Formats: sequence, structure tokens, C-alpha cells
Amino acid sequence: MEGKTISELYVGQTARLSKTVSESDVYLYAGITGDFNPAHINQVYARDTVFKGRIVHGMLLGGFISAVLATRLPGPGTIYLRQTLNFMAPVALGDTVTATVEVIETDVEKKRVRFKTVCTRHDGVVVLDGEALVSPPR
Repeated sequence: MEGKTISELYVGQTARLSKTVSESDVYLYAGITGDFNPAHINQVYARDTVFKGRIVHGMLLGGFISAVLATRLPGPGTIYLRQTLNFMAPVALGDTVTATVEVIETDVEKKRVRFKTVCTRHDGVVVLDGEALVSPPR
């Protein structure tokens, strides 16, 4: 696997990855990060929240964006420099989420690429948006 260099990237180029988030994904993420917020892991607690049930960790969704950048566009060898995330709507266990990245700016001199980043639920609702800045493979 080889990633795309700055000369192979252009404005408007996109890549995506889809994943159905399982209960196992949420528990594994909680265990790895130590984020045991009951909104994510305790159904009895979560049913009394505004969401009426457990929700997926927002940062797990951010990880899907990282996966697209690291494995698809630009791909292997990419160095993540910055990411903004705006959490727009909840994701429930069993929802399918598609993470999409789109090149919105290339800086050949500095060898930097700026991406629009979005996660969308299977029903079309945008659940997360933001921007990423990366250094693509050389």
C-alpha cells in the first residue's frame, strides 16, 4: 500500500469508509480510552437521557476519519497535523456511519493538504463535521 503524494492530490478528490458500530466497538473503545461515561455503556442510565438510549463515543467517529486519511486518501505515510470536530447529532449502537474526506486545499510549497471531514449516519444525517490538515506521504 502506498499513499498519494502532494502531486497526486487535487481539490474535490474524495474517499470514504463505512462502518456499522457494534456494542463491542463501544466497549472496546471505552476500555482502550478509559471513557466509561454511562451515556455510552449503561443502558439503564442512558434511557433517561435526552438521547433515550446509549450513544457511540464521538471520538470513535473521529477515529473513522483518521482511518480514511491513513488508509485511503492520502493513505499510508500520511501525518495528521490538525483536526477540528463539530458533533452534530448522536449515533446509536447499530447505526452505520460513513466517514468522508474531501480535499479542499493543497499547499505544494509546504506539502500540506486541507480536507473537509464529515461523518454521516445511514439515514443521511450529518453527525460530525470538521476539517483536517495533513502532510501527505513523500
